[in-house]
Amino acid sequence: MLLVKKNILNILKILLLLGFGYFFWLMLKITLEYIPLKSDVSFLMIKQTEVEHRSEYLYFFYTHVYTSIFVLLTGFLAIIRKDYGLKNFHRNAGKIYIFFILIFAAPSGIYMGIFANGGLLSKISFVILGCLWWFSTFKAYQLARQKKFSGHKQWMWRSFALTISAITLRMWKVIIVYLFHPNPMDVYQIIAWLGWVPNIILIEYLITKKHI
Repeated sequence: MLLVKKNILNILKILLLLGFGYFFWLMLKITLEYIPLKSDVSFLMIKQTEVEHRSEYLYFFYTHVYTSIFVLLTGFLAIIRKDYGLKNFHRNAGKIYIFFILIFAAPSGIYMGIFANGGLLSKISFVILGCLWWFSTFKAYQLARQKKFSGHKQWMWRSFALTISAITLRMWKVIIVYLFHPNPMDVYQIIAWLGWVPNIILIEYLITKKHI
């Protein structure tokens, strides 16, 4: 029985790695669309008002896009708590993850949230997401400094649940558009919340049940 459970866990880990690898590759492809610096491709095509009238918008946008891909990778590597034979790999990956979120990714995300498509509901959601992302990451950092590693682990999971909203948001968008064909602005209002709220509810459930 124990052997069966161990095999199931190993299979789930492999599927998790493969799933993350696939979605990370998709996110990397999106990021590469903005290299070299371009203001007329992909997402920016629908943000030309901000691009033309707010000179700082592109700086925040590029900061968010370029740092978030490293946040996604280092966060995943840190959360699975492996050193891969390298001294302090988990700790160093976590430091990079926390640094990029607190200094670059979350603040730029909050700024972008203020100008999100989909009206007031979308703006509120993305600003809340950015604030919770920053706060949960800061708490994880603070608890690690205090050597309260159990609490640190839980807050890192909360932070990472918000990090992968970049992936889950796009998954929900594909599903909703395919099934219901709604108005584009309605889609933004829905995925703005679906992208991260179910993630954090799931993590809170797992923490409550002591699975994390």
